[in-house]
Amino acid sequence: MALDQPEEEVGAEMSFLDHLEALRWHLVRSAIAIFLFGTLAFIYKDLIFDGILLAPKYNDFPTYRFFCWLSYQLFNNDSICLGELNFELISIDMSGQFTAHITIAVVTGIILAFPYLLWEIWRFIKPALYKNEQKYANGLVFWGTFLFLLGVAFGYYVITPLSVFFFGNYQVSNLVSNQIGLNSFISTVVTTTFGSGLVFELPIVIYFLAKIGLVGPTYLRNTRKFSYVIILIVAAVITPPDVTSQIIVSIPLFVLYEVSIIIAERVEKNKLKAA
Repeated sequence: MALDQPEEEVGAEMSFLDHLEALRWHLVRSAIAIFLFGTLAFIYKDLIFDGILLAPKYNDFPTYRFFCWLSYQLFNNDSICLGELNFELISIDMSGQFTAHITIAVVTGIILAFPYLLWEIWRFIKPALYKNEQKYANGLVFWGTFLFLLGVAFGYYVITPLSVFFFGNYQVSNLVSNQIGLNSFISTVVTTTFGSGLVFELPIVIYFLAKIGLVGPTYLRNTRKFSYVIILIVAAVITPPDVTSQIIVSIPLFVLYEVSIIIAERVEKNKLKAA
């Protein structure tokens, strides 16, 4: 079977093994896309590391400058300026920097290839949908990509700098200086950034769960208060222990939850119309 298998073959009556074969080629093409983008990220390591990944370590990062600007606009002083970052990045493993280079290349490859990955997912599930279902799901690639990139940006410009500043400067004693391992720093940035991108896919997930009848708007409304508590707990865990940071992180998650309720409601209405 060729890499660019025609969709009409997939859409025809297929056995279980035929479906597995179609899935295999979707996965192969997705892996090739990740490899190509990852290779570019590996080559341009100076841009990826110095310009992006390690940027939250420096005081001229946009988020830090924004807080200072906001401080002078609101209070005419530097009361909410985040100040200096007093820690040093080190690598203590022989292969630590090379391993970090490979890891970031793969993660960057996934992020850059994400629109194509969604398109491959859409090509695989599209033949199983009815025409009216395809009409409502046609925006999967666009909205899925938009929400993912919005989440990545939120994680990178909001959660990451707040976490880096707090944990990088936190000291139990002035006698103990912070020398943070490169892999630990990278893990924090990647987890908050990539994880935030996935969390922002909540409306897409709710859409498909509502389509198959696992959740509905009534259930989401009834569990709203419990969901809000969970959101606040998550925000408290991934941000410094101050109310401002928790509110900043919580608000977009509250909005996503309310949007998910609206989406589930529309799905339910469309089901009733079809019935």
